[in-house]
Amino acid sequence: MTQPDTPVRAAAAAAKKYRFLFIQPFELPRNSRFADPYHSDALSKESRMRMNHLNIRHLLADVEWDFHGGPVAPYGDWAVETREEFCHVAAARLPIVRAACESGKYNAIVLLGGGEPGFLESREIARPFGVAVSSCAFSQMHIASMLGNRFSVIDFAESHNLYYRDLVVRHAMAGRCASIRSLNLYHARPGHADETTMAEERERALRGERSEALERALAEAIAAIEEDGAEVITFGCSDAFWLQPFLQKRLDEIGWEIPVLEGYSCAIALARLMVDLGVTASGLAFPGDRPRRWRRRKLL
Repeated sequence: MTQPDTPVRAAAAAAKKYRFLFIQPFELPRNSRFADPYHSDALSKESRMRMNHLNIRHLLADVEWDFHGGPVAPYGDWAVETREEFCHVAAARLPIVRAACESGKYNAIVLLGGGEPGFLESREIARPFGVAVSSCAFSQMHIASMLGNRFSVIDFAESHNLYYRDLVVRHAMAGRCASIRSLNLYHARPGHADETTMAEERERALRGERSEALERALAEAIAAIEEDGAEVITFGCSDAFWLQPFLQKRLDEIGWEIPVLEGYSCAIALARLMVDLGVTASGLAFPGDRPRRWRRRKLL
């Protein structure tokens, strides 16, 4: 005879398999002259996840998820671009990760932002709690390497290009990365009021207008294919992720059968995979402060 569900059993049955927290790398003050509208805490979590132009809604249909705007940028009121700024927000994001793990509410954390500040440290924090952590650059690179022999990265600004090159090396993907190609566009920041920004280019494209960012991305993607040997296209900064559906369509139209990836989708998919497999990070790659077993020798 089937026993009636107790409230605890019913609640457990109702809980979704995937319980994710998305954390932005930073949040700008509401009164910032340089705040992207998607960083506003007045918006819904769906809007802040950019669901109106990123094809990620289907990946979250069966996910119970929360959204955290990230730490208020400690270096100023503009978006991160340089190594120094990434270092600031990486440290500031870690207490948010720890609090999320300690809450017991989540089985995965997805770190938003193409530069993934604090990713390795977050994996170290989360592993003892059994919480998987994914991020945009790491996820794109690994999924791209499953789809083709070599991938290229379309990125936006010179300083960010060099920062992203460090991530390629960190993730042992130098042999799989064909190139990093720059659009030479920037975030809005002090002292550069006359520049065209990635945010402005995005809004033009979403209105159906010509976008210089898209035209440059198409030219660089074709060059990556023809000159660099790329078989998959990815993006660097998350401010370029909006280009994915536009660039995929343009490449399809001219006959290039090549996948174009963006970081949010890849990070969500990888988080789901780790939850499905029941794994997080290796305790040998991310040992605790007093591991039960240790190795005398580590090889490079």
